[in-house]
Amino acid sequence: MNPATTHQCPAGIANAVAQAVRYQGRKASRQGSELRRQEILDAAMRVVVRDGVRGVRHRAVAAEAGVPLSATTYYFKDIDDLLSDTFAQYVERSAAFMAKLWENTEVLLRQLLAEDDGSQAARARLADAIARMTADYVQRQLRSRRNHLMAEQAFRQEALRNPRLAELVASHERILLQGARRLLEVLGSRDPQEDAQLLTAIIGRMEYQGLLRPESPQPDAHLSLLVRFMHLVLGAA
Repeated sequence: MNPATTHQCPAGIANAVAQAVRYQGRKASRQGSELRRQEILDAAMRVVVRDGVRGVRHRAVAAEAGVPLSATTYYFKDIDDLLSDTFAQYVERSAAFMAKLWENTEVLLRQLLAEDDGSQAARARLADAIARMTADYVQRQLRSRRNHLMAEQAFRQEALRNPRLAELVASHERILLQGARRLLEVLGSRDPQEDAQLLTAIIGRMEYQGLLRPESPQPDAHLSLLVRFMHLVLGAA
């Protein structure tokens, strides 16, 4: 596996998305003002997780943040700006998280590829290992980033009506899609773009089902499906 250029590697893609995020609300001029603005955005995210996007109102967010109502209207002239910047911050933070994840994954991937001697048995072991890594990722998301996933689902629904959010959703999807495409390309997929679309769709469905039925995480079923998929992709079936 040759090192990818910064703009091609998954971590580079995630970092590029983070740097491209643009905020709509009033910019803070001092550190204290920026901290308050962050508190408002964090409070808005908690409201989204608890009450959904429709629960985001200036008064509700101000109460959640413990700031005067005038503070929210100072930084965000309307609810669209507040929602857009709340999700922009989510995308920016998610991109930073994914950049680190891709870096760590690439290290593991190099180790796994070093053990691949080209035999069918080695390809099967590689497929199994990648499937386990992906299944573990889904379970970690559901355990430790549940609120993030809840917010993401809420914003995806609202993006059907809000063009600003639709652009941010597309940027967020690009992080996982292009990262998956690059890794599948390195693994030897015949069509890494289509396979990445299938893989991210599978992950998205698993996350949604895990949110919908938290009492039934189904890690074994997830692993079984991912093993089958990776064996097909890597020609190890």
